[in-house]
Amino acid sequence: MTERTVATGRVQAPSPPRRHRPQLALAIILTCQLMLILDATVMNVALPRIQAGLHFSTAGLSWVIDAYTLAFGGLLLLGGRVGDLVGRRRLFVVGIAVFTLASLVGGLSTSATMLLAARVLQGVGGAMAGPSTIALIVTSFPEPRERIRALALFSGMSSAGLAIGLVLGGVLTDALSWRWVLFINVPFGVAAALLALRYVRESERHPAALDLPGAFTGTVGVAGLVYAFIRAAGSGWGDPAALVSLVGGVLVLGVFVLVELRAEQPLLPLRLLADRNRAAAYLNFFLGPMAMLGMFFFLTQFMQEVYGLDPLVTGLAFMPMPVLLFTVTRLMSRLLARFGPRSIAVTGSALMIAGLVWLTQLTETTSYAAGVLGPLMLFGLGAGLGFAPLNVIIMSSVPPRDAGAAGGVLQTAQQIGGALGLAVLVTVFGVAARHATHPGVSAGHVLTSGMTAAFVASTVFACCSLLVALTFRRQSDDLRRG
Repeated sequence: MTERTVATGRVQAPSPPRRHRPQLALAIILTCQLMLILDATVMNVALPRIQAGLHFSTAGLSWVIDAYTLAFGGLLLLGGRVGDLVGRRRLFVVGIAVFTLASLVGGLSTSATMLLAARVLQGVGGAMAGPSTIALIVTSFPEPRERIRALALFSGMSSAGLAIGLVLGGVLTDALSWRWVLFINVPFGVAAALLALRYVRESERHPAALDLPGAFTGTVGVAGLVYAFIRAAGSGWGDPAALVSLVGGVLVLGVFVLVELRAEQPLLPLRLLADRNRAAAYLNFFLGPMAMLGMFFFLTQFMQEVYGLDPLVTGLAFMPMPVLLFTVTRLMSRLLARFGPRSIAVTGSALMIAGLVWLTQLTETTSYAAGVLGPLMLFGLGAGLGFAPLNVIIMSSVPPRDAGAAGGVLQTAQQIGGALGLAVLVTVFGVAARHATHPGVSAGHVLTSGMTAAFVASTVFACCSLLVALTFRRQSDDLRRG
């Protein structure tokens, strides 16, 4: 490729790695995705040990999670578009390297400030690598059937990683130290970065000036929303900082949309939302995590505080869900070929609703076999069926030049949806628990009263997801022919 070609802005040809092995490339990409997803639960398990080891205050401890969430969620849109411009494999490798280095620094932390700085840096690395993972799947698997299978595995890894993180966090924290929930990323990150350079195919690059006004307003707006939901989850919706951040985030995002409408090379090409099915799939990637993360959050508390299980056994108790989820995703290409994305997404949403309705019946005397195992199995099937078709709908027809941006929007929707959903559910939980608190009432009863109210709210979110899935046009079933 000549310098003159680059200067004229023509599309640069991808630079192939020495050897292209799609299945190995997929394993590398999924490893990266698992690293990013595990963070959501593996760190939660280690928080009590981190607090004791680095002398965090109770209020400051939440920022071990929130610092990562804020940096990751705020920069996802920017990370997705930069990958389209400079090359997705390049940004993927750089992002993994940053995330891995930050994990090493975090594990070696000697103070609370050092750990929080490392967590911010992890979020930056995750935002660089995350959107490129799904975009690289699209470019690595041009054949439709193989692409669908790869996207289904990606979806399964994203959902099951939350439960796997509980088990891994318990094992590492109990057997070794809280530091190992960070150190574990280092060997996998180094291996993924080195192997990606050799076996993952670089995407086409579309040299253009970065939309700086869009980058600024998009990052500030999304970060504002994420921060608002973080504050609301901890302090309630009456917190002034939460309300100011929420209003400010919405206003800045309104400016962002106006900027994008006029930009020649927008950070978020609004044409991605012009397709009705893709827009609906994005909406469901927002609604689904609103319901799903609450299930993990409250059931973890229920099993530890009511059943008295330790973190490791709690993680193992969740395992029926990822086992079923992985089983479903392995069959997804066949299911899509037979039934089409619309039918499968509707079925998945319905199964998640059934699982949540079941959880609304929990009491402090409900056994695991009678009240928890069944909902977990329904969630495993429902999440596998409900999310994988959304990846296919969003990414199957996206223009190659916009694949990174499409992946950034997808993960941003998940991140904001999960943060908002948890903030709302924690508020519902708090109100219901206060109403259930009376002299002589056990702590277990108060806890389950708040939780079941939160599960009712989760059911509402899942019902909205089902309604959106019903709006998918039948034309999406044309993907069967892949």
